[in-house]
Amino acid sequence: MTSHVSSLSHRVRHGALAALALGAMHTSGYALTVYTAGPAGLIKALADGFEKQGGEKVEVFQADSGKVMARVEAEAGNPRVDVLISASWDSALDLHQRGWLLHYRSPLAKTVPTAYQGPAYVAQGMSALTIAWNPASGTPRPSDWKDLAAPAYQGKVNMPDPSKSGTALELISGLQSQHGAQAWKLFGELRANGMHIAGANAQALNPVLQGAKAAVFGAVDYVTYAAQAKGEKVEIIFPSSGTVVAARPMMIFKSSKKPEQAKRFIDYVLSDEGQKMVANAYLLPARADVPAKRPALDSFKAFAQESDAQRAGRAALLQRFDELFVRK
Repeated sequence: MTSHVSSLSHRVRHGALAALALGAMHTSGYALTVYTAGPAGLIKALADGFEKQGGEKVEVFQADSGKVMARVEAEAGNPRVDVLISASWDSALDLHQRGWLLHYRSPLAKTVPTAYQGPAYVAQGMSALTIAWNPASGTPRPSDWKDLAAPAYQGKVNMPDPSKSGTALELISGLQSQHGAQAWKLFGELRANGMHIAGANAQALNPVLQGAKAAVFGAVDYVTYAAQAKGEKVEIIFPSSGTVVAARPMMIFKSSKKPEQAKRFIDYVLSDEGQKMVANAYLLPARADVPAKRPALDSFKAFAQESDAQRAGRAALLQRFDELFVRK
């Protein structure tokens, strides 16, 4: 079993019981079934738009990354999913290595950067990991990750749980790749400073919006932009030392009984109409020729894409982080 598979399996054990508790999803005989982590409003818009364009009815299971991947694993003997949209690039690499994915390159992926597509997967869009800060918290405005370990933030910082949030795990891996042992020194300082590991992304952000916490270490930017759009007084800060850009891969399962409809759905998401919906959710569109509604990639410092070798150690990273924070 590969390291990618180990990483996926390690994360799955955290969410398997929760996913199974949701019960069997009703799947009609003609619907295209899409599992997705991420914005519920976005997948509803995409499903409705696809149906209006003449596609089949789309049935959706939407949850956090841990629950979505746990469901995929739980149904491995009798797969129901046709298309998976994940919040972590690792999931696409894992499932591709296992031979579960259908090779498909959409003709509409020509302007998707090479780093964000593969033989059996392509990005829907991208997000960046940021600091979400409440300016009414009485704390100094942070400019970099290390600022949140300062005494002024004692007990006032949340971080999404990497066993539930694929993007949080991406951030841990990215920080280690960039800074090595210094990244773990920082995590130790954050733990000593009382950083709390919350649930998935929204659960980490909500206490900051409500004023119970001052900041989120590793806030997903599109979630925070959506909160701003609703009038929440929260600031999005791109750390000065750099951050991770997390792509959201789309993939079709070989087990799909509707592969042509699944391909049409991928094409629709990558169409002008679909990518505008992605932009409206405050994600960075996968296609470089579609404008974003938030700061573009060249407006902040992004870490270089990790190699497969760097990604391969993520199961150990998650275990180390778990031991540091969850079982401290």
